[in-house]
Amino acid sequence: MIRTVQASDIGRVRTVNEDSVWIGATRHGYTLGVIADGMGGHLAGDTASKLALETVRDRLDPLPPDLPEEELKAALNAAIMEANTTVYREAQSNEEFHNMGTTIVAALLKGAAGFIGHIGDSRAYLIQSGTARQLTEDHTLVHELFKSGQISLEEVDHHPRRNVLSRALGTDTVVSADMVQVTLGPGELLLLCSDGLSNYVSPEHLGKVAGIHEISLEERADRLLQLALLAGGSDNISVAMLEHQGEAAVPETKEWDT
Repeated sequence: MIRTVQASDIGRVRTVNEDSVWIGATRHGYTLGVIADGMGGHLAGDTASKLALETVRDRLDPLPPDLPEEELKAALNAAIMEANTTVYREAQSNEEFHNMGTTIVAALLKGAAGFIGHIGDSRAYLIQSGTARQLTEDHTLVHELFKSGQISLEEVDHHPRRNVLSRALGTDTVVSADMVQVTLGPGELLLLCSDGLSNYVSPEHLGKVAGIHEISLEERADRLLQLALLAGGSDNISVAMLEHQGEAAVPETKEWDT
């Protein structure tokens, strides 16, 4: 059984929440989680993230049951590509939305296994035994500089252009999404988030808080938002969590003497 929760906060500085987040089940029982972090200023960023999320959700909702894994992967990728076209066309046709775009990270699971598709710097983490492992690779200028050896890992977090994306959804006619396969074991959790969380809460704290099985998913999500707010909260903050709660326990049967 997969349990899910979503949470979002405008933060302490922004006047509009340009993040869009949704998590739930499609009509034939797949689990879908999507976070989009819009850019382009005020109304444009908000519009871009909503368009991307709604397009992906609408495209995937009617998926037929029991798709083979390669078809599931292809369906997720096609939905993200359709979202790119939708956002790009809206930006081109409306001067108010010129140059708008968004990040996206989306997880599509059949049972406890499936795929993550992403563009930009919203992230997916696998939480195992209180440890967070990043599954996605940021599409940012500083990450490209780090990969090419031009800056060190220590410089990444403080680089003046750390928020510049090298790839976004909706800014060009053609874009590619990275696709990552994922399988959740019992007790493991998939965490999706915008950079308003990952820029302010370390992977160590993400793992520790998201991995507290003694409290509800809702409380864990709220604690993560509070940590980001305490650390400054200068961006919108969004999180979605998908936890594999294992097989339902079979009630113990007892024999009674009569």
